[in-house]
Amino acid sequence: MKFGTSALALCAFLAACGSGTPFNGKVDVDTGTDGSTGASAIPEALTNDLKSFSYDPASETLSITGITADDSAFTAAYRRRPGLDRNGYEAYTAQDGSLDRHVTAYVKDIDGTRAAVVMTGGQFEQVFSGAAYSSTSYSAPVAPGTQSEGGLVTYAGNYVGLLNGSGSGEDLEEVTPGTDTAPLSRQAAEVTGKVVLTGDFTDAAVAGIIYDRKVTDYNAAGGLDPNSADPFKAANIALDNTGIADDGSFFGVASQSDTPVGEYGGIFGGLGATEVAGVIHAEDHIGIGGSGTPIEYGAFVLTQCGQPGEDPICDQPVR
Repeated sequence: MKFGTSALALCAFLAACGSGTPFNGKVDVDTGTDGSTGASAIPEALTNDLKSFSYDPASETLSITGITADDSAFTAAYRRRPGLDRNGYEAYTAQDGSLDRHVTAYVKDIDGTRAAVVMTGGQFEQVFSGAAYSSTSYSAPVAPGTQSEGGLVTYAGNYVGLLNGSGSGEDLEEVTPGTDTAPLSRQAAEVTGKVVLTGDFTDAAVAGIIYDRKVTDYNAAGGLDPNSADPFKAANIALDNTGIADDGSFFGVASQSDTPVGEYGGIFGGLGATEVAGVIHAEDHIGIGGSGTPIEYGAFVLTQCGQPGEDPICDQPVR
């Protein structure tokens, strides 16, 4: 049988391990369909240990480079785990053996606009993590400075994140009964939520919020309770106003109560910016008990309100 989570309970948030500047600050994201590469200069604060990912939504295959126990460029093929899917994001995991580090990744794609987040479970008091995004095409709804309708656009959808505390543990490889838990890997905890983002293309600015945030592996009191029926409700994270570059990318401050807690970034995609993909890094922002600093990496891929597949929140009396 697989180890139960109680045997792997960890009342601490483990230290993240930065690997230096990956590819000089660039993350190469293979489109997975035609062999081309959507390469965007993604800030190191967001990519962290992640060097690249290659994702094919048709075959549901994901390969990731950079999330290892050292600074090698080893590329690992991850296994699809539908049972761990959250909020419309596909789950993939990797663990070579019972004594090896477990890794969880989430990815989502809308018409070539995509984002991925990855984090190892804690082992040897360390975690490795990162996130990235890309798009295969982009044009703004209006040119910056244009005084016409269509310049102010809303996006909405779901969010998924990974946290450097112990998670549910159901995907961990089984171990020999009686094995000491100290050297074993944990499985990263998960965070779910919703996102509303506003793109002001006339002024080339973007802002938003991640709300309805729940740490699914902890209960309302903050105790480890895998897949809790009453999950811990985490504070919202504001995505502070920041500029949109000519290529549709953006990078800004993530905050709570006007206090910076991290960074976010992303890129618009599609003709007329019909989609947006983004990621976030935040620290010391969740009031769950235990020692150490909570660290979260997360991702969102959203559809523009008014487009097919829009989020239900888009259906408002005045649009």
